[in-house]
Amino acid sequence: MNLVAIDWGTSSLRGALLDAAGRVLDERSAPRGILSVPAGEFGAVFESLVGDWMRGPGRPRCLISGMAGSKQGWVEAPYCACPAGLTEIATKVILVDGDRIALVPGLSVEHDGVPDVMRGEEVQIFGAIALTGQRDGLFVLPGTHNKWARVADGRVTGFRTFMTGEFYALLGTHSILSRTIDTQAPLDEAAFMLGVAQAGNNEGLLHNAFGARTLSLFGRMGAADLASYLSGLLIGEELRTQSLHAKGEVVLIGAPALTRRYELALHASGVASRTLGAEATWAGLQALSRTLYP
Repeated sequence: MNLVAIDWGTSSLRGALLDAAGRVLDERSAPRGILSVPAGEFGAVFESLVGDWMRGPGRPRCLISGMAGSKQGWVEAPYCACPAGLTEIATKVILVDGDRIALVPGLSVEHDGVPDVMRGEEVQIFGAIALTGQRDGLFVLPGTHNKWARVADGRVTGFRTFMTGEFYALLGTHSILSRTIDTQAPLDEAAFMLGVAQAGNNEGLLHNAFGARTLSLFGRMGAADLASYLSGLLIGEELRTQSLHAKGEVVLIGAPALTRRYELALHASGVASRTLGAEATWAGLQALSRTLYP
């Protein structure tokens, strides 16, 4: 049976029609993230994007991951507590619009009484497990809110979120640094690695970030280089908190523009990595589908 796989995020909506073997038959996307959909209109937006797929041969089922299952989404799918694998997640899916459309819950974990959550990334992790066969180790998902997840025997045992992407955007657009850096500039690997190295000086991000101001003040870096340098500082600070060498090969999942930076920083630390992109989402939803509908 075919599967309609949906990744419905905050700012965008993506869909893929998968055959029984998980091969992509068709893909579609629209700028209709949950923030652009008024309450009560999620069904109509869904129909406009993939309604014809749902009426296709065999009447496919649909799995939806991402923010469509949040409190601001179509219907809330409460978080599934870690440790969790496909079996635990399958018991927590929420049916909407009959029994053929299901929303995937995110994952939650506690750190010293403070909760941490992910929604959508868990599907990518299970997709990466299916694609690589790596059922143990560290899985990293760069983005606005980066996720570092620990996996053991195919189950997510815990994870931590880092607001690295959002801090970069804030510093680059709303701080004094915004006057002297070009956040639209392409990656300069040399400047980026200088920032990664500087983050290892144990002086802390609050001090090191000011260096992006003074390097401009003294004419030692231009606006384009400083954007990469600041990115290196932030990612270097993130990596500084990890016990990388005990984890083996790191699996990176995300857009090439971001995963490339983590590849560089990890390599400088002597850590091997492999990278996956959007295919991890479709593979994860297909894996969950096989658990739900054996």
